[in-house]
Amino acid sequence: MLHMFVLFSLCWGSLNNEIQSVSVIEGNSVILRMDVTDIQDDDNILWKFGADHSLIAKVNRDRQIFSIYDRPYGLFRDRLKLEKHTGSLIITDIKTQHAGHYQLEVIGAKWSSKTFNVFVYGHLPTPNITRNSSQNLSSSFCSLVCSVLNVSDVTLSWYKGNSLLSSISVSDLSISLSLPLEVEYQDKNTYSCVINNPISNQTTHLDISKLCHTVSVSLIVLFSAAGSLLIVAAVVMCCFCRKFRKTVTLVPLEEDRTDSSKSQKTKSKADAVYQNVPKK
Repeated sequence: MLHMFVLFSLCWGSLNNEIQSVSVIEGNSVILRMDVTDIQDDDNILWKFGADHSLIAKVNRDRQIFSIYDRPYGLFRDRLKLEKHTGSLIITDIKTQHAGHYQLEVIGAKWSSKTFNVFVYGHLPTPNITRNSSQNLSSSFCSLVCSVLNVSDVTLSWYKGNSLLSSISVSDLSISLSLPLEVEYQDKNTYSCVINNPISNQTTHLDISKLCHTVSVSLIVLFSAAGSLLIVAAVVMCCFCRKFRKTVTLVPLEEDRTDSSKSQKTKSKADAVYQNVPKK
């Protein structure tokens, strides 16, 4: 009896070692396939999920009975299907909460088992490259930031051509990532920001002429020159106004003097005339 138990344990251990990893993007469907060559017509097929091995599907091939169980806690509501000919499990519109261990058990003349490790990844956003608004405009380098929002299980990287410059990764947490980069204004190299997970990636190429053009530096020179011209113009206008004010002030004084002189001459002549008139 002991020898039979040991033999059964060895057989069970050898049959239970097959593990397959499956990766899928959230919202897609995935098929956990079983090898039909090892299945007999009178075998029963069990599909279980999670650490507690909750029964989620069952196939009785002899009676052609296909059963779906909406457990645990309605997690797979309207998402599970069974292939009629093979007994393979189909998960539709898969979500991140459906990631985990799926165990296939075949019960019949032989007892076999297979485990599927299912990894579910979210859709990747397109990396956004922007100019660093806090950069000193007089700097000789262009400061950039590549960022993505609400991501998990991803790596964000800067590439110069095909060479990796820098990268940052996040595992389970859903957070925002940002990665800085500095380039020269006249840099002619090709730069790109890439976000990736094990099954997909998104790339944004840097347009240096658009984000790091030298107009910003030229504008500084232009504004400085314009400012200097305005100062010179203001000084000239001030001097002109002062000179014009003096001229306007002096002209009436000359006219007053002329009128006064004429008045005195007229008065003198009148006095002379009156002096020559004999008194009665």
